[in-house]
Amino acid sequence: MSRELLRYLLTRFGQLLLIVFVAVSINFIIPRLLPGDPVQTALARLQATGGAQNVDIQAVSAAYRAKYGLDAPILEQYLNYWLDLFRLDLGVSFANFPEKVSTMIGNALPWSVTLLAVATLIAFSVGSLLGGRLAWPGSGRTIKSIVPLMMILTSIPFYLLAIILIYFFAVVLKWFPPAGGVDTTRIMRLDWATTEDILRHAFLPCLAIILGNVGFWALGMRSQMVSVLGEDYITFAEAKGLHPNRIFVWYGMRNALLAQVTALALSLGSVVSGAVLVEVIFNYPGLGSLLYVAIRGQDYFVIQGVVLMLIVSLAVLLFLVDLIYPLLDPRIRR
Repeated sequence: MSRELLRYLLTRFGQLLLIVFVAVSINFIIPRLLPGDPVQTALARLQATGGAQNVDIQAVSAAYRAKYGLDAPILEQYLNYWLDLFRLDLGVSFANFPEKVSTMIGNALPWSVTLLAVATLIAFSVGSLLGGRLAWPGSGRTIKSIVPLMMILTSIPFYLLAIILIYFFAVVLKWFPPAGGVDTTRIMRLDWATTEDILRHAFLPCLAIILGNVGFWALGMRSQMVSVLGEDYITFAEAKGLHPNRIFVWYGMRNALLAQVTALALSLGSVVSGAVLVEVIFNYPGLGSLLYVAIRGQDYFVIQGVVLMLIVSLAVLLFLVDLIYPLLDPRIRR
């Protein structure tokens, strides 16, 4: 590994640690800015709305006061908070006491990660390919007619796309289930029937995210490819008589992809927030649905845990995108 690449990796890793440190610190400070006893206030609101009917309020209050030492100095509370995070202990849910927040997030995280990763990669790949073909000379009429339609779909909000997809594919055609992540009425086994059931439930949420993003990636790649077409290396490759598809992939797409990856890094926040809304619409058992239920039930420690997980996950994704840059353009290592 070269010294330039090592310096680049250490710099990006330091930025990741800084983002995580700031996010954790803000997550610790915000509840303590509330006037009065934050635990008693949250439990009183939860009880008033009927969200704690089966919860022992006094037991919850005593458990939290003992855990966080609310009467201790603020610095001691802050250090205890960091120690709990290192143990992956995010506290106990108000509404589902004594269930741990880390357990609830752990059950929901694989659903969200799988959905977001698959949908984003498909939308990014398909959109970039269509956008590159749209700008490339000699593209057929089919490409030129598909891409504008994709751009129209991009202007529609995720939640509205989700409702449209539910109506056509779940209500009218009855091809896919309208909500949920899996059929809970039968015994779950690690077999093809279970896998097929999970894929059927995930298809519409994934499709909503893809349709909402593919036009954006196509538009970005088209503009980048137009600028690449005028470069000397494209003209030189054509003069050498290389196959047009090889020129398109290795001289056009590869050089235009760097700016596209940058756009991916900048838009990950909006993609994650849009995926949260999609999960709520489809009642998909991911972090978005968990966050929605926690907000409705005023379960503040679950809200804190989910938001912290989303921030850290987004920071890790940005870090991974930074690691891809040197593979696309070695000049970035300098």
